[in-house]
Amino acid sequence: MVVATLKERLANLPGIEAEVLAISGGPASAKPVQLRLKGNDREALDRATEMAHARLAEMPGLIDVEDTRPLPGIDWQLDVDVEAAGRYGTNVATVGGMVQLITTGLLLDTMRVESSDEEIEIRVRLPEQDRVLSTLDTLKLRTADGLVPLSNFVTRQPVPTLAQIDRIDQSRYFDVKAGVAEGLVVLREAGNESDPGRVMAVAEAEAIIAEADSGAYVRTPVTPTERIAAVSDWLATTPLPTGIAWEWAGDQLDQAESSSFLAKAFSGALFLMFIILLAQFNSFYNAVLVLLAVVLSTAGVLVGMLVMGQPFSIIMTGTGIVALAGIVVNNNIVLIDTYQEYAQTMPRTEAIARTAEDRIRPVLLTTITTMAGLAPMMFGLSFDFIAGGYSIDAPTALWWKQLATAVVFGLGIATVLTLVFTPAMLALRVWITAGAYKSVTLVKALTGGRASPAARDMALARSARATSVGDLVWEFDDPADPDEGEDAPMSADVEAVLRELGTAKPETRLQAPSDEDREDGIDAEGNPLRAAE
Repeated sequence: MVVATLKERLANLPGIEAEVLAISGGPASAKPVQLRLKGNDREALDRATEMAHARLAEMPGLIDVEDTRPLPGIDWQLDVDVEAAGRYGTNVATVGGMVQLITTGLLLDTMRVESSDEEIEIRVRLPEQDRVLSTLDTLKLRTADGLVPLSNFVTRQPVPTLAQIDRIDQSRYFDVKAGVAEGLVVLREAGNESDPGRVMAVAEAEAIIAEADSGAYVRTPVTPTERIAAVSDWLATTPLPTGIAWEWAGDQLDQAESSSFLAKAFSGALFLMFIILLAQFNSFYNAVLVLLAVVLSTAGVLVGMLVMGQPFSIIMTGTGIVALAGIVVNNNIVLIDTYQEYAQTMPRTEAIARTAEDRIRPVLLTTITTMAGLAPMMFGLSFDFIAGGYSIDAPTALWWKQLATAVVFGLGIATVLTLVFTPAMLALRVWITAGAYKSVTLVKALTGGRASPAARDMALARSARATSVGDLVWEFDDPADPDEGEDAPMSADVEAVLRELGTAKPETRLQAPSDEDREDGIDAEGNPLRAAE
């Protein structure tokens, strides 16, 4: 009601254009639909602007249509007859100084005061009641022949006012801007691509859909993107004056520029991280696996926008995605680095399980503390620690809600998925590598015969899996006394032990000898160290 009253009263002020804008929930932005027309021919540019203004004004769903053409007005152009002024012994500079007496004033000097760092101009001009256009007719100029009316060698004529000339890429331009009404939809017949649709209120559209057959109509919300597409279709079929080009400006131009910049920044960041990870892990697979966390975080950002009911902002949400790219990879780096350390001393599958078990707590604690720190910003909370108190959805807090939401949800969801996804991908690599090795060994065994090393290795592996013995212990040379003990077992020795163990009782197992057994060469029951029961 207040906005409608303001628009009604301000619309009647001559020579003034008034615009009422709602409080923005983020960076300040103008009207969502902003068409820019460019050209060097002023008359053609005026005609094109008038055409676009008229079309947008009659298009349903668009409100508060305006353009940037200067308001109509006149300027007074003063022409000095140089020849006539010379006959009276004066010049253009003197005449210009007299004209300044009734306009901005004649500059005499400048001064500087202690309370200001800027110079103050000293100007002289006529009293306010005499600073009118008619004074030019009565103003007289002192010459060698006496006082001469200024009108003897100065003529004036009205010309259209020219407040400013706006240029982009050395071309003049005018903008045609419009807002988008809320609570409207476009109703089209299903399957009819040529139907432009009817713009109507949501309640009216629902009533029509309820009366018609199921699936007869398609309803599309009226949004800036939808209206821009409709205007683009009109521009594609309507020829503009020769020499006039058009493009979308305002939010569309800002989003296009921001998208281009963020895409380049995102690609550059991923490339640099990939090079660093490749040098650190010396593994193409591990480097790519670390960067896959960025994909998981992007999915988390989209989920966060849906949960919080926030629109996807190219600037703020896109910045959050780029920031997440450098945060979420830390979890994968910790997991893979720990896995590589454990894999040097234990089987790889066990190293994967130990890594997930040991690193789940620090990873979760780091993520939870980061999310907790950004939670007030995500909910729009502002705390005044000096005066006390808090506020919700303050203008300064609204700027950062989308960025904080992107980081919180992206980091949280990516962390949970990373703790499952990364170990699974590491295990997948182990299984694929083992399967490939077995396949190659089988091919070699089949092609080389039973006497080939590959066939003997496969037979040895089958015998090892078939035995019920838990451990095989072989005494190696003592580092302190290399002459004691035996050499490392060869393949034939291990095969002999396995054949011997194949006839052992099920409860028989091999165990490591104690220090006393190692000295005597037998265990406590008198059995050899090779197969101690």
